Amino acid sequence: MSRIRQQNVLAAQWTPDGAALGTPDLTVADNQIFGENVFSQAVQRQRLPKDVYKRLSQTLAKGEALDTTLADAVALAMKEWALEKGATHYAHVFQPLTGLTAEKHDSFYAPTGEGTALASFSGKELIQAEPDASSFPTGGIRATFEARGYTAWDPTSPAFILENPNGALLCIPTAFVSWTGEALDHKIPLLRSMDALSRSASRALKLFGKDVGRVFTTVGPEQEYFLIDEQYYFERPDLVITGRTLFGAKPPKGQELDDHYFGSIPERVLACMLEAERELARLGIPIKTRHNEVAPAQYEIAPIFENSNVGSDHQQLTMQVLQNVARRYGLVCLLHEKPFAGINGSGKHNNWSMGTDEGENLLDPGDTPHENLQFLFFCTAVIQAVNRHQGLLRASIASAGQDHRLGANEAPPAIISIFLGDELEKLFGAIEAGTAGQSTPESFLGLGTPVLPPLPMHGGDRNRTSPFAFTGNKFEFRALGSSMSLGLPNTVLNTIVAEAIDELASELESTLATGGTLEDALRPIIQRSYAANKQIVFGGDGYSDDWHDEAARRGLLNLRATPDALPYLIDPHTIAAFEAYGVLNERELHARYEVFLEQYVTKLNIEAETAAALARTMLLPAAVRYKTELLAAEEPELASETGERIASFLEVIRALERVNLKENHPEDDPLEHARYMHDVVFPAMGAVREVADRLEKEVADDLWPLPKYSEILFIK
Repeated sequence: MSRIRQQNVLAAQWTPDGAALGTPDLTVADNQIFGENVFSQAVQRQRLPKDVYKRLSQTLAKGEALDTTLADAVALAMKEWALEKGATHYAHVFQPLTGLTAEKHDSFYAPTGEGTALASFSGKELIQAEPDASSFPTGGIRATFEARGYTAWDPTSPAFILENPNGALLCIPTAFVSWTGEALDHKIPLLRSMDALSRSASRALKLFGKDVGRVFTTVGPEQEYFLIDEQYYFERPDLVITGRTLFGAKPPKGQELDDHYFGSIPERVLACMLEAERELARLGIPIKTRHNEVAPAQYEIAPIFENSNVGSDHQQLTMQVLQNVARRYGLVCLLHEKPFAGINGSGKHNNWSMGTDEGENLLDPGDTPHENLQFLFFCTAVIQAVNRHQGLLRASIASAGQDHRLGANEAPPAIISIFLGDELEKLFGAIEAGTAGQSTPESFLGLGTPVLPPLPMHGGDRNRTSPFAFTGNKFEFRALGSSMSLGLPNTVLNTIVAEAIDELASELESTLATGGTLEDALRPIIQRSYAANKQIVFGGDGYSDDWHDEAARRGLLNLRATPDALPYLIDPHTIAAFEAYGVLNERELHARYEVFLEQYVTKLNIEAETAAALARTMLLPAAVRYKTELLAAEEPELASETGERIASFLEVIRALERVNLKENHPEDDPLEHARYMHDVVFPAMGAVREVADRLEKEVADDLWPLPKYSEILFIK
């Protein structure tokens, strides 16, 4: 029986009733289960004494630390709630610089000395724990022998229960900090950046006659991922070890017919999605959308907008749930940015906006003249921020996986640019010129009249090639990779926009101090800023060679690879902005730079060693066996042709092994080491793959040891 027929049989063994897979009761409505495993405000209001709940709410609203008595009261209520949910342990869950989550489980129960155990959980245990800080990436902040670090409860992100067939776990979102006080995670700088933007935006809003308590940034990440049969996964050591296929010839059919996109979701996949979404609903994660993506076996899930910090925590949890639930259905969820060559990779579109605690979206054009002015102010700030810090934005989404994805198969290019849409771009152009555009009403031009037209929410078509696009009432940062944490990109966005808002607000304050109306004062500020930053605005095809040439003429950065981008994390302009807003100091920024370089080198080294091992021990022997069979079948011409291919294959394998020898790596300089991996080792891997993929199309199917793309992607 051929491998394809075997896999068809395996796929057919899945039964839609899902009885053995723990499929939830589909008769229960989502609104009855939403948030049932979350220690939410509603649960707090119900379980905490009124005075304690009031004090807690006031403390959180002011951003103050909890005192001991308040923490003890909250801990007691949280413990009792968790025990009722079946929890036996609790864990401080944090986000180290690995990009993943980490947790250490502690039992609620302690022996009493009388042969029994008593559950206890104090405010001190809730607020702070001490994990090992030396075994996580620190970029030199902590030496190996300096192990102390702390996790600190983040009360703005609710605790939740993770269920397991054998019990449950109370998970407490926390920040991770070194003994010396530096941030070792993605949460702390994100929270700091949100505070910075809130201060700057609140200051600016006062100039528009609004006094708000707080401005929040919001995110709504669209998560792309692949689902493949787990047997294919375990038959591909490259997928298991690196998350992507290091070999694989282009199949006869890929995504050319566009028949997968928005198509009918396969039954097993849909069952998996339904269970994952119900688990996410129990965790209070507001999933809105699911659909087939463009590539075969690729899918997307997207939530409703949330506070950036909570949304970032929920995104980490979403990836974990997708991976866990997939295994119950004999599937594996792949989150790598480019698990398969030649078809779409996976991203995480980061829909970002700003809103007040009164529910006003600051990037909504609005229906009234005053709202138009306010929108134009904040939109101008975003344009200025993105242009000034384009290199930093690119660095915030850099990774080894991204080097495969950016610039191909509907992923945005490595050149950062902004898509505004036709109407909004015309509008800014008219403001800059001070003259009427073809379709711009005369009354709009001067910004000196209160009779401004409403701006359409969708004033132009979408641009899927833009890395940073305005989409009605938000900006969509489309360049994030599918496996990435939202933490760093949103930290960067919040910080650089806060800086731009303050600069524009200072100009506006100075102009208003001399008299005149808000409209009169704002006009020259928007004109000047847009004229200085309009080179970042581009509405055309980001894939075209013409755009690359045009971007170079405009002076835009084209940071094609991670080693090109990461130095912008420690650029003087970055350090100045991040230190000015108290988000990350120079030492913390350098730590991240060192960690990300090390991760890049390590991942490429793992890929190179895996590629060389698979080529030498699996693919080369298969080719040799095929040549032997051809000789036995008296096919000398085919055998000779295969022999030539084998010789070429052995040559490129040896070349890869040679360049990846430890003694050939320039380890003294981390950046040079990263460049060596990209410029020397990575092309050597490509040369091995090129020959291997030709052999895959020539060697008899029953001899080729790896499942092929035509099997992995199309057998559901």
